[in-house]
Amino acid sequence: MEGKSSLEPLEEETKMNAEPERKFGVVVVGVGRAGSVRMRDLRNPHASSAFLNLIGFVSRRELKCIDDVQQISLEDALSSQEVEVAYICSESTSHEDYIRQFLNAGKHILVEYPMALSRAAAQDLWDLAEQKAGPLEEERFGFPAFSGISRLTWLVSLFGELSVVSATLEERKEDQYMKMTVCLETENKRSFACPEYELLIYSPLTWIEEKGPGLKRNRHLSFHFKSGSLENMPNVGVNKNIFLKDQNIFVQKLLGQVSEKELIAEKKRILHCLWLAEEIQKYCC
Repeated sequence: MEGKSSLEPLEEETKMNAEPERKFGVVVVGVGRAGSVRMRDLRNPHASSAFLNLIGFVSRRELKCIDDVQQISLEDALSSQEVEVAYICSESTSHEDYIRQFLNAGKHILVEYPMALSRAAAQDLWDLAEQKAGPLEEERFGFPAFSGISRLTWLVSLFGELSVVSATLEERKEDQYMKMTVCLETENKRSFACPEYELLIYSPLTWIEEKGPGLKRNRHLSFHFKSGSLENMPNVGVNKNIFLKDQNIFVQKLLGQVSEKELIAEKKRILHCLWLAEEIQKYCC
């Protein structure tokens, strides 16, 4: 339902270059930044888009039409036999409710981070998916450990399963400022070899999530070693079209082209990250 795959883009393209035997009807729920990009990718001639047919979009706002795509009600999206897939692009706190409704209606789901705001809810939704269908204000986007879970997922992907050593949350609501500082420990509690970047990383890891007026959407990295420090990762190019790459992987799942081993590993990683986010919230509260 959510997450990334290790399949390379070239392999994705090769698997989907055949003429599709059928198209899956898609509805996009929420048309903010993510939803708008999803709609753009669905309408453009990409390999995975050939397997998908954009039926319409669902929004709480009365928009009627966006670039010739019609707005439809949530009730119609749930009941329509034409709609087989729902892209959930709304605010984080509504993800669980939307997922549950569309799964109960027998639809496939692609959901933005985070899938849910607790590990227990995510596990329950996964169980429901297996029965039915085969990644800011905290009030809208959840506790910072959940709204920033893509960063947490990145750390787990690099360093393996982690545990929380400590976590603090500094808030100045009158200044609209928030700073969450989390100390994480790798599984062996001492060091971790990261072959992707030819680094040896030592525990603990510190993750800082900071938001406030004038602060831009930037990511700063700092690795400290006995022999020196590394402030920048090697340049691996710009990560373009991440929404489209996500859609390509999703279509592979719809077509049964992702192995059971990969699906199990993805589920384990996502549930572990949600558990970490939950533990961080407990420490901060």
